[in-house]
Amino acid sequence: MRRKWTGKKVLIIGLSKSGVSAAKYLSKQGADCFITEFKPLKDEDIELVEELKKDEIQVETGHHSDEFIENAYLAVTSPGVPPKSEIFTRLKEQKIPVIGEVELAYLEASSPFIAITGTNGKTTTTMLTSHILNSEYNAPACGNIGVPPTSLLEDRPDFFVCEVSSFQLAAAPTFKPQIACFLTFTPDHIDWHGGLDNYFDAKVSLFKDYKQPMYAVFSGVDEKIYEFSKNYNGDKFIYAKELDKNCCYIKNDAIYFKRTKEEEIIKLNEIKLVGEHNYQNVMCAIVIAKLIGISNEHIRERIMSFEPVEHRIEFAGVINGKTFYNDSKATNPEASFVAIKSFEGKKLTLIAGGRDKNTDLTEFCREYINKYVTTVILIGEAAQRFKENMENNGFNNIILANSLENAIDISLTLDNEIVLLSPACASYDMFTGYEHRGEVFKNYVKTKS
Repeated sequence: MRRKWTGKKVLIIGLSKSGVSAAKYLSKQGADCFITEFKPLKDEDIELVEELKKDEIQVETGHHSDEFIENAYLAVTSPGVPPKSEIFTRLKEQKIPVIGEVELAYLEASSPFIAITGTNGKTTTTMLTSHILNSEYNAPACGNIGVPPTSLLEDRPDFFVCEVSSFQLAAAPTFKPQIACFLTFTPDHIDWHGGLDNYFDAKVSLFKDYKQPMYAVFSGVDEKIYEFSKNYNGDKFIYAKELDKNCCYIKNDAIYFKRTKEEEIIKLNEIKLVGEHNYQNVMCAIVIAKLIGISNEHIRERIMSFEPVEHRIEFAGVINGKTFYNDSKATNPEASFVAIKSFEGKKLTLIAGGRDKNTDLTEFCREYINKYVTTVILIGEAAQRFKENMENNGFNNIILANSLENAIDISLTLDNEIVLLSPACASYDMFTGYEHRGEVFKNYVKTKS
């Protein structure tokens, strides 16, 4: 239900895509919007700031001034602003409520949300779910994938298919989707949340007390999530595990859905997505589609026509008989696990490294590098620590490269059939983001093809 915003002062924290979207939406509703960005103004943002000022949205950079904060009716924070930031203390002292952009969209929307969270798998599941639902409804993908839901409010879609990060959930106190899904849970963003338990609590806040969705969808193979689901008292569905009812699972090389009766949905060989983890993403999307009431025929047709998400085990090209895959979105070791295992039985060159998140590499080395990888080529700031951990765990076929392009050149000299960029690291040491890293990889492969 939309509020009356005319004349209300709203503070937007961060010159992010979601912050700008929230400011533009609220300004159109009559609010007086003030964007405050602690970092200095970047050259690439000068034109954006001028555009915002023309829309009577005020912007400051390099600090958070008292002038912008005082007498604000509400503050809308960007996902990446750490909760320990000094501005939150100042807002609390002045009793100014703080919410995130997803929460704002939820409060203003007249249509239900489908929320998809988890450490890994969110983007593929969100995009696939939107693709399936769009066969019968207007159900755009939004949220953490880079499309702020506030940018869709004026379109009044039938459903918001929303990827939600732990950052966004931490700033969404009343967000209550119609369907909420929890895909995977592995250590990530520990510094931001102040501990692993806090990170898990942010994820499961989707399912607690007054926020309980109409339907909850849980992984049946992630042990921590499945254990949580056993004590969940609302209506729930489990995927990747066969149960007596309310489940989706693989049997006889096909995916089945069961509410009260068993229904075959699609053969595995009809799915373009690669790897066991992607079958799990497909199963989650099937559960959502069935709950919404999409026909089996449309579900199967849309899965068959769905192309893999960019930068997630994405086919990049073939050079001299070697097949290249871009998995740049794998910014932590757990995300790389699923990509590496997808090529079991193949002679695999892995290109890894980047900005180190300092996560434990023991499982990465012992259970994945040792078992599934032939050669590792390391790049970036994390290269030396990764090399030491691999050697300490008995893997020595390691090559250091001074750039991503150099790593690709080296891979062409090796006798391996698959070359996989799955960095297990952030990208900011050498690139502006994982998208930039993936584009550089794909473009260089294209020049060599």
